Amino acid sequence: MTNTYWTRLDSPEGALLLTADADGALTSLSVPGQKGGRGVEEGWRCDAGPFRAAGAQLAAYFAGELTVFRLPLAAHGTDFRQRVWAALDEVPYGATVTYGAIAARIGASRAAVRAVGGAIGANPLLIVRPCHRVIGANGSMTGYAGGVERKVRLLTLEGALADLEGRAVQGC
Repeated sequence: MTNTYWTRLDSPEGALLLTADADGALTSLSVPGQKGGRGVEEGWRCDAGPFRAAGAQLAAYFAGELTVFRLPLAAHGTDFRQRVWAALDEVPYGATVTYGAIAARIGASRAAVRAVGGAIGANPLLIVRPCHRVIGANGSMTGYAGGVERKVRLLTLEGALADLEGRAVQGC
């Protein structure tokens, strides 16, 4: 008997693959073409039931009607990654933050910024855990596992690009 449930949800960003544990906590959200994204594995159970709240909240997010996800999350990672991901959860809708600011928030040294970037890149919960809100120190759109174009679209949806000190960022 499997402990992993999955479903696909249509979205403006393509078909999202969601997984959940036996308690219904969301364990991953992958977008099409995602670097390191999950794929359906043998033995997983296809069942949309555990994802109704996630589906409703994602639809509201893409409609511009939801700014905070309130879903049970159960992403697995090292203690360091968990600290970085908790800091990501605190970045508000419509705002951006730098990798260095995330490092500072978790009490990591300046030298740990690359490790912070690695932890952000390993975020298994794209969109709901807003790693797309992390930008380079110079305001640049740095790497995003879901693709920089998608990152720009998400930040545009949230109205975050207007806050980047007047720098013009080209949308898609």
